Amino acid sequence: MRFAICNETFQDRSLEQGFAFAAQCGYEGVEIAPFTISTYAHDISSSRRTEIRRAAERAGLEVVGLHWLLAKTEGFHLTSPDPSIRAKTAEYLGALVELCAELGGRVMVLGSPQQRNVLPGVSPRQAADYAVETLSSLGPRLEARGVTLALEPLAPVETNFVTTAAEAMELIDRVGHPRVRLHLDCKAMAAEADPIPELIRRHHAAMAHFHANDPNRQGPGFGELDFVPIFAALSEVGYRGWVSVEVFDYTPGVETLARNSIDYMKRCLAG
Repeated sequence: MRFAICNETFQDRSLEQGFAFAAQCGYEGVEIAPFTISTYAHDISSSRRTEIRRAAERAGLEVVGLHWLLAKTEGFHLTSPDPSIRAKTAEYLGALVELCAELGGRVMVLGSPQQRNVLPGVSPRQAADYAVETLSSLGPRLEARGVTLALEPLAPVETNFVTTAAEAMELIDRVGHPRVRLHLDCKAMAAEADPIPELIRRHHAAMAHFHANDPNRQGPGFGELDFVPIFAALSEVGYRGWVSVEVFDYTPGVETLARNSIDYMKRCLAG
């Protein structure tokens, strides 16, 4: 396992300053929210993409990939009944595939709860059909660029579409493409009936990426969630991918969150 951190954690710091601090803390990777560069991927120039990739490399980091894919954008929706909106969404996700690859990333985490919610008048089955159509269209671009799209189950307080790992797996199985896989997030899994270690064991074969955070929306080790059995389960199933720290509540302070999260995860991994 390798540890990464999401770049929006560093808030007002430049990307380059955030990269340097992440490396100083001991992270090996950085996961990028596109809105921290520009609201729309189309507006990020080729030269800026190269600059960001080189800045990460200079800091000794790998760009893991992207998350918050549709955050702050308008006009996109994964489960819209309007075929033109679904087509626009698929095209934009395709543009994000290009951005991810050009930054050196290999995974895109599809959360974006507001842009996937089941809309009024749409049944859950219809929403799933629309999502399968949209995601299936990405297969050739994902394959060509060596990028994996990882579908993220989110808790019911965040969305009404794909709220469990089992529901995510149903959608992934329907898409049936090896580049469309599963992302698991500790905060989200804590809302499920089954324990997090059990969910990891059950779904590990499809898992492409992992987020470490506490249900209190802070970093691992900042709340009551015990990560020792979580890392034991990841080790047991042979997970060798990235574990990215994703934080939403910055009350303890950015530097404290970044440093203490990785220190805690290393202790948990050591047993």
